[in-house]
Amino acid sequence: MPRRIYVLRRPGKLDAQGQPIISDWNAPRVAERSIDELLGICKALIADRSLSEDEVYFLTSWLKANEQTTNVWPANVLAARITQILDDKILLAEEREDLFTLLADIVGQAKDGIGAKTSTALPLTVPAPPIFFTNHRFVLTGRFVIGQRANVAYEIQERGGTIEDAVTGGTNFLVIGTLGSRDWMHSTHGRKIEKALAIMESGRPIAIISEEHLADHFL
Repeated sequence: MPRRIYVLRRPGKLDAQGQPIISDWNAPRVAERSIDELLGICKALIADRSLSEDEVYFLTSWLKANEQTTNVWPANVLAARITQILDDKILLAEEREDLFTLLADIVGQAKDGIGAKTSTALPLTVPAPPIFFTNHRFVLTGRFVIGQRANVAYEIQERGGTIEDAVTGGTNFLVIGTLGSRDWMHSTHGRKIEKALAIMESGRPIAIISEEHLADHFL
């Protein structure tokens, strides 16, 4: 009986290295990985509480080399701001300070630069809107300084609000806890924030508020 020889066949949609032939299939995964890398870069750049001209141009070069990321929040916001700043090809000290503030908002850095991991402040609705509880729908994300998430939910429900697990087109308020969550997709934000921003871009209003602003309305 002749010996059988088994030859492993490569799936037709993969190249010789086992990678998808259509690069767009990998785009979402690559973009998410790049966002994590970008957040790490932002944290490193502002770790010394200042932002040099060389660091700004390094960040600009990184964004150009990772164009697939500039369509994803918060890289899109950062890329737009840098483009605006460098439009006249002059980088002023106050522009570097403005960019430093943006980086700090993106990574959720505490004012003193140290302490527990905190959530991003970038997507918060400005100015912070009044909060109405009755017949309004709330989604909570992150960890809260004022207490456990269940306790925060209880306070909202006691005032007539409804707590939901997921952000939808009917969500009225997304409340971001001050402390980051180990369950978030990225170190400073998660899927709920990304979903809320996507819905807002489609024209549906959602107020994104901080836990501090919410606590003010508990008084």
